[in-house]
Amino acid sequence: MSRIDPTLSEETATPVNQPDPEPQAPTRPPFVPMARHRAAGYFAASAMLALTQGLAQGFISANLPQIGGELGATTNQSLWLMAAYMAPRASLPLLLIKIRTQYGLRAFAEVGIVLYVIVAAASFLIDDLQSAVVVQFVSGCVSAPLSTLAFLYMLEPLPPEKKLNVGLAGALTFITLGSPLARALSPTLLGDAGWAPVHTLGLGMALISLCLVFLMPLSPQPRARVIAVLDIVSYALIAIAFGGLTIAFLMGATLHWTQAPWLGELMATALAAGAMAVAIELNRKAPLLDIRWLASPAILHLTGALLLFRIILSEQTSGAPGLFRALGLGSAQIAPLFWIIVAASLVGGLVVALLLKPGKEPAFHIAALILIALGGFMDGHATLLTRPAQMYVSQAMIAFASALFLPPAMLSGMMRALAKGPTYILSFIIVFLSTQSIGGVMGSGLFNSFITQRQALHMHDLGDQLTRTDPIVAQRIGAAAQGLAPTLSDPAQRTAQAVSGIATDAATQATVMAYNDAFLLLSLIAAVALALLLTHLCVASWLTKRSCPAAQPV
Repeated sequence: MSRIDPTLSEETATPVNQPDPEPQAPTRPPFVPMARHRAAGYFAASAMLALTQGLAQGFISANLPQIGGELGATTNQSLWLMAAYMAPRASLPLLLIKIRTQYGLRAFAEVGIVLYVIVAAASFLIDDLQSAVVVQFVSGCVSAPLSTLAFLYMLEPLPPEKKLNVGLAGALTFITLGSPLARALSPTLLGDAGWAPVHTLGLGMALISLCLVFLMPLSPQPRARVIAVLDIVSYALIAIAFGGLTIAFLMGATLHWTQAPWLGELMATALAAGAMAVAIELNRKAPLLDIRWLASPAILHLTGALLLFRIILSEQTSGAPGLFRALGLGSAQIAPLFWIIVAASLVGGLVVALLLKPGKEPAFHIAALILIALGGFMDGHATLLTRPAQMYVSQAMIAFASALFLPPAMLSGMMRALAKGPTYILSFIIVFLSTQSIGGVMGSGLFNSFITQRQALHMHDLGDQLTRTDPIVAQRIGAAAQGLAPTLSDPAQRTAQAVSGIATDAATQATVMAYNDAFLLLSLIAAVALALLLTHLCVASWLTKRSCPAAQPV
């Protein structure tokens, strides 16, 4: 009985724009082991490509206030840098897979990395917000191929039986390291030299990646004409839908949803574009995406799990950094926490690479949800005196859980796609990448919106308690005013400044309470997801035993 090679990609499939009732897996040459030193070079290239694109995005998100100050822009205006970078990345993988299949893998790799180097060099020409937004948009476009190349270089030297465990775990681990590693490196790189060292590092890594890509080419793959006119139309609509949602969730929490009417108009436009794309795809003989398969219960379940997981992980990407900023800590004081997160992610990736096998995915997901629920619960008891050292264990648990979750989820989806045929891999890859991109932005936006609402509520409650008629409050105001006596001679000024100081403390306390609420909510969501997963597994096991009553355990 023939078996489908799990290393199949869409490039080896029957062209998706030519109807074929039964796509057949093409014959591939036998695997030839690669020399160890050369295999190490491909692994290094994968890590370099992943970190090159990951750090580029991570440095922006970690240092928006500093970037805005250097460009003479407000914090709200600086958010357009993130929006410009993220909007094209949400949908471009869909088109890039088609381009790679039609024009060849080597041309795709070489042109992609050359364009990235050119844009990295152009970053030195930025002198205002407008030029920065343009460069970031182009950078988001040309960095999209790097994630794909990171996967391909990690898979290239591995035997078929290792591609879907060691390969996926290694590539995903390095791709997700960009954000925490950028926060860990930022204090050292930025310093007093401004933004120039970051641009220099980005260009240097891009040039190293360029050399590695040209020195170690990927194995050629068969080419096929797969791009049709309606593919371009569908992609344009999907790009509008994904880009609109990305911008809306990035800007919504800061601009306040109800105070910026254009956010609602943008989301309505995005949903309308998405609906039009679905209508077109449903009526095509050779669709860009198989909507009916994507809407099947199994794939909807997988999509929901991936999206929920990305939202839960906003506890680490938005929660801990935001809390410590509110407590007045600088990036240098927070950096050790992110080195812990980087180390935990690497350990988690190693564990997955060693232990992951098809059919074992639920065990990894159960462990990940347990760790996230416990980590969020531990973080949900922060105070005004909490410092990064108190969160080393909890954040390491969440980072380890992140590394445990994604490779098994991708393996599960890949196996489902391969079971249907190689042409379904494209549809699954879009599901995976879009949930990671849009889900991350959505999680961050919802998390920050929740923080804003809870902070206002706690501030209102604390304001009701802090009245001058309260003896304790009056005593604190008196003590604070007396402490200002050596510097202020006017009693009225001393009292006013003492009241202002207490109000500031109350606002900080309200912020900490809001973050505690968010941490505990995400912990609860993880616990509920865990309960649902266990229930699903129990029901599935019971149904399997009921459908096969004669089967006896060995």
